[in-house]
Amino acid sequence: MATTSPSRAKTTRAKASRGGTRTGIGERSPVYWLYLVPGGLLFAAVIIVPFVMNLGLSMARWPGVGDITWIGFDNYTRLFADDTFWTSFRNSVAMIVAMVIVPTAIGLVLAAVLFDVVGKRFGNGTASALRAMFYLPQILPVAVAGIVWGWILRPQNGALNTLLEAVGLGDLAQNWLGDPSTALPSVMAILVWVQIGYPVVIFMAALQRVDPDLYEAAELDGAGWWRRFRAITIAQIRPEMFVVALTATIAAMKVFGPVYVLTGGGPGHATNVPSYFAYQNFFERANVGYGAAISTILTLIIIVLSIIFIRFQAASERKERGR
Repeated sequence: MATTSPSRAKTTRAKASRGGTRTGIGERSPVYWLYLVPGGLLFAAVIIVPFVMNLGLSMARWPGVGDITWIGFDNYTRLFADDTFWTSFRNSVAMIVAMVIVPTAIGLVLAAVLFDVVGKRFGNGTASALRAMFYLPQILPVAVAGIVWGWILRPQNGALNTLLEAVGLGDLAQNWLGDPSTALPSVMAILVWVQIGYPVVIFMAALQRVDPDLYEAAELDGAGWWRRFRAITIAQIRPEMFVVALTATIAAMKVFGPVYVLTGGGPGHATNVPSYFAYQNFFERANVGYGAAISTILTLIIIVLSIIFIRFQAASERKERGR
């Protein structure tokens, strides 16, 4: 008589009890997909439906009330011939510099210094306190930060101009937010101040997973801080660098609050950006269709940039695994 071992019988019963759970490699029970329904419905309600409605409005002329007049692609034709539209996107490039390139570069160095130098010499508590100080502008309301910086940069009796005059540099005093030549650089400088804490926090968290033996071995081999930074820090936290670059780029393309509070897109259109330009058409000029067209183009650009970032990150990771 054939006998079945207890372990084999147990395995057979387990497989039988899971018969409806997995029918093969990579196959899942229909019950599994039910868990995705709430998230899918929320995504459709918050993202898909508004985007489709916005796309429809972008092909219409509508002041926000009354009848909608369908005009096809006239809004887009007008948009691509609009100098203000192109100015706003050129300003978006400046916002990417101010919110992505400069803060990421400075934040990477600051995180490495706090982790590899300050933390070792003065303790983790000091490094954490400094990290919190850098991150503080991130948690300030935009309105509060805008009011404070508006007071600092005020042409008459502003803190910056008063300080310049006090140290004998009164000739450098400017109407920082009211002059087209200085308004955009001033907003960029403020955005660097606001944004720099974000990469510092992300990169310091990423450094926590780096094996300390790598730093110790490099230090024993005589590698200085800069060589450790290039060979270990950058190489080990590359995935987090991609995340920061992607999320900060999306934030830079969508930036609205600081421009609204500080300059209102002016003087002229010196600090106008696509999101604020769309807001002006939606609410100030009652040109909903044109504002929807601006928003649609902005959304498509963000989607394309996200795909490029994700593909570039995947290619970089494949290259690293192939070494």
